[in-house]
Amino acid sequence: PDSIQMAVLVQRLVEADYAFVLHTANPLSGDPTEMYGEVVVGQGEALVGNHPGRALGFTCKKDMGSPPVVKSVPSKTFGLFGTGLIFRSDSNAEDLPGFAGAGLFDSIPMVQHKQRVISYRKERLVQDKAFQAELMKSLCSVAVEVEKACGGVPQDIEGCWHDGQLHVVQTRPQVGLEGGGS
Repeated sequence: PDSIQMAVLVQRLVEADYAFVLHTANPLSGDPTEMYGEVVVGQGEALVGNHPGRALGFTCKKDMGSPPVVKSVPSKTFGLFGTGLIFRSDSNAEDLPGFAGAGLFDSIPMVQHKQRVISYRKERLVQDKAFQAELMKSLCSVAVEVEKACGGVPQDIEGCWHDGQLHVVQTRPQVGLEGGGS
């Protein structure tokens, strides 16, 4: 860029029960009519920070003509919990071309995350199939609405679920799609 513009974003961390990342065009198949999502127990850093283990992965047709399909079961050993503020640099020169969220600087949480071992034998996300199905359908609806609000451009969406409410914390154009996102 000819000139660099910089900002520091300050966000309050939601004390998440679950965190998610949604791709409004399935990045595994390239299908623009199907979204792909991942959900973890606790805050999203366990998912986007590349902590060991898998998230609950699922696909859902955006027309909601069929129920969501589970693609992977969660196996993350720990969930991260806490609340506070997070500081994140953001500039028009920070992201690396072709990589979603591949900024040069880390987000800095002003909270010490508490790690908790996840017992999936007791975890609602795994054991309560009605809750799981309803959460996945709700996330599909959110993905469709966010993509629509962004002019139909496929989106990479991050958010969380706390006390029965979904919170979208950021969205950006989805990258790595043939003829699609940047």
